[in-house]
Amino acid sequence: MMKKHTVLSALAFACGLLCAGAASASALEQFKTFVSATKAAKGEFTQRQIKKVDGVNKVSAPSSGTFEFARPGKFIWNYVKPYEQLLQADGEQLYVYDKDLNQVTTKKLGNALGSSPAAILFGSNDLEKNFTLAEAGSRDGMEWLKATPKAKDTTFDDISIGLRNGVPEAMELRDSFGQTSVLAFKNFQKNPPQSAAHFKFVMPKGADVLNN
Repeated sequence: MMKKHTVLSALAFACGLLCAGAASASALEQFKTFVSATKAAKGEFTQRQIKKVDGVNKVSAPSSGTFEFARPGKFIWNYVKPYEQLLQADGEQLYVYDKDLNQVTTKKLGNALGSSPAAILFGSNDLEKNFTLAEAGSRDGMEWLKATPKAKDTTFDDISIGLRNGVPEAMELRDSFGQTSVLAFKNFQKNPPQSAAHFKFVMPKGADVLNN
């Protein structure tokens, strides 16, 4: 497992959280219901990377952590194991904190979410402006939704989101480098109480700051 995660990839992992609805509904119906009704959420995730090498799938050791978000553009995506890394956004600015290096990288959100997978979770309700959404059938006891970015310059080719009983349980992100990021979610809570200052980033003492 590589210690560092690119900002795009780390943000992208979160996008699979955006799905819910009636258990009998299709994945697309569940997804749209969730986006319109869920303004915030929190839970836990585990993540694995799968890369095909010489025709054989190589699976990384898992990483895990917690997430919180409040749309649009506010989130805390916290890797806990095996290495600590924090991604946090307050709606205007993105902060990526590497605890081992005591280093913070900052970047304006602006249109950065755009057609990235992160926009599904952290962006507005107008998802079909940037993504083509389609049913992807049933697999592993879940209904699957496929989201394909309309933009041609994105890192990810497509994102598949698995739903069961109106709750997101899995996500697969396939990038243009032949790697698939697989996530599983648990303890998903919709619309938890959050204070206005909850997503305000507090700069760690003595941290080096890099502005992008």
